[in-house]
Amino acid sequence: MKKLLALAVSSALLVTACTGGDRTSGLQKTAASATVTEGNPLLVASTLQYQSPDFNRIDDAHFMPAFEQGMAEQMAEVNAIISQTGSASFSNTIVALERSGELLKRTQDVFFNLSGTDSNAKRREIQSEMAPKLAGHYDNIYLNKALYKRVAEVYDQLNALNLSAEEKRLTEVYYKNFVRAGAKLTESQQKEIREINAALSSLTTQFSQHLLAMSKSNVVLVKDKAKLAGLTDAYIAQLAQAAEQAGHPGQYLIKITNTTRQPILAKLKDRQLREQVWRASAGRGLAGENNNREIVAQLAQLRAKKAALLGYQSWAHYGLDAQMAKTPTAVYDMFASMVPALLKNVEAEAQAIKDKIRATGGDFELAAWDWLYYADLVRQDKFDLDESEVKAYFEFDRVLEDGLFFTMERLYGVTFKPRTDIPVYHPDVKAYEVFDADGTSLAIFMADYFAREGKRGGAWMSSFVKQSGLDQKRPVVVNVMNIEKAPEGQPTLLSYSETTTMFHELGHGLHGMLSQVKYPTLSGTSVSRDFVEFPSTFEEDWAIHPEVIKNYAKHYQTGAAIPKALLEKVIASRSFNMGFDTLEYVAAALLDMEWHALAADAPLQDLVEFEQAALSKHGVNIDYVPPRYKSAYFAHSMGGGYSAGYYAYMWSEILAADAFAYVQSQGGLNRKIGTHYRKNILEVGNSRDLMESYKAFRGAEPTTEALLKRRGLNVAP
Repeated sequence: MKKLLALAVSSALLVTACTGGDRTSGLQKTAASATVTEGNPLLVASTLQYQSPDFNRIDDAHFMPAFEQGMAEQMAEVNAIISQTGSASFSNTIVALERSGELLKRTQDVFFNLSGTDSNAKRREIQSEMAPKLAGHYDNIYLNKALYKRVAEVYDQLNALNLSAEEKRLTEVYYKNFVRAGAKLTESQQKEIREINAALSSLTTQFSQHLLAMSKSNVVLVKDKAKLAGLTDAYIAQLAQAAEQAGHPGQYLIKITNTTRQPILAKLKDRQLREQVWRASAGRGLAGENNNREIVAQLAQLRAKKAALLGYQSWAHYGLDAQMAKTPTAVYDMFASMVPALLKNVEAEAQAIKDKIRATGGDFELAAWDWLYYADLVRQDKFDLDESEVKAYFEFDRVLEDGLFFTMERLYGVTFKPRTDIPVYHPDVKAYEVFDADGTSLAIFMADYFAREGKRGGAWMSSFVKQSGLDQKRPVVVNVMNIEKAPEGQPTLLSYSETTTMFHELGHGLHGMLSQVKYPTLSGTSVSRDFVEFPSTFEEDWAIHPEVIKNYAKHYQTGAAIPKALLEKVIASRSFNMGFDTLEYVAAALLDMEWHALAADAPLQDLVEFEQAALSKHGVNIDYVPPRYKSAYFAHSMGGGYSAGYYAYMWSEILAADAFAYVQSQGGLNRKIGTHYRKNILEVGNSRDLMESYKAFRGAEPTTEALLKRRGLNVAP
């Protein structure tokens, strides 16, 4: 795979943006709750279909008692495993661990999903209080030497035991998790690990809560409508509605999205306002009550110290050891091989933009807040493409029902039936039951697509209930995005990028909903970070597949299909601005890796100075192409989920492009190849080696040709 990636990145440029949700696997439990507090719905399994949470009954006051009781119950179960007099076996140790902690897992899944999608002051308070407690609880499990001894006893007998392939895989995963947590360390080293884990938990919670607070407070208010020149009337109406809802009637409120790039900059003619919006974005988290500057430096240092205690050179070495990439060198080589060609691409794009600035009477140097606006003008010259004209053919409901759902039925035989009787956690959320081709019920899917106060930025998939053959659980999965909802009575029209993101996230969703493994620790999306984005990226390209787009891309007023000429322009324009798009991604990925390549004895870093030095080191410090995320609001990296792992989007895209090309060679959108992909990729989770799963589907390891074509790049002879 390393050789493959080296070949790929010498020519290929990547553009993928997804915020993966929390997809960590947890421990399950067998015994019923010993003590049940009357009236708390979290303390017993929901009686709704597939144990879907009963949001009509769940109150914030229920969480703390459920957390406390859940931790106590799991520790009692762990102590029961340890106190057994007989020798350790797969059944009495590994399976017993897998079954433990049902109440705690149920509480966590509900609470942390709500904290990300529908936060409030009370939930933030609970999160702050519980973060170090949960870190300590899991340390009490994974740093327990007596428990580790039993797990190691089973692991050491793997080849002698009559275990299935999945049972061996589960044992290996548990053993490695214990070792990576520090189970082999001395008592004094474990004490230090515990202290670091508690501090990391508190800091990542603070970081995330600061981002959430900034999503509300860090906005740009405009009083003069004339400054919004370039925006459509519908867009201006959305800004007015946002201001009204925020208590600023008569004004216009521009929300700052999660990335450095702000989409509105592509249309705003007023350069002063563009700069104001860009600075509000790029300067987030550097000062004030939501300052993340010191938190980032502390997180990097603490992670480095933890890695050193565990015997690793850096946190990046620790993190990548469990991924397909294996070493930071493989990641650095991947990016280094692409930078020269990438910079040439950026230089050409920048020159075209500078020429456009001069041609339109501009007398200033190109700055970051100018790029999107003038790039859009260049794009219009090149493709004569009007974004508002394109959006008219991507109405939200049609995209969802006639695009996503249509594709999933044709490819996998699954259908989505609305379930208005299943409680949801917000009026904007819709519930669906997912059925197989033979009518078998598979899962509950919740669709939460619209932006609102209390929801963190980005897009992700998560689970309220994970699939488990061990106790016959079917999954309850949610897709989350931040699409700006149109004012009441008007249709919500999407960009093509938002459309492909919907396909992407449902790819994650299907990975969770179609899982068919026995053990929940191995089910669904519980795979390495540099594999988990493969099934989601694979689904993106169906958005532009001729048969699919013909079915859903219809004018929201007339119902007419998108004209062939316009569609061809959309397809052709996909590779436009590729240098900018890729460089901002690469810069962010390198920042993530550099922060986590710090040694344990490195001093605390100044955030701004470190960023400049890291980008300059790799030759990507270009003022007008800033990183997709800067460190102070880099949730992937500093929030913990993708620390030293943001590179994974590129790694996964090679798999996705190769897989999609192979499917096209097998007839494209048809049930036969879809079933083959479903069986070998979506259903097996982490129950076997991930490359073996890919080869079982494809018949070989991936090649790079499809990626080059996907990126619209020329292949050298």
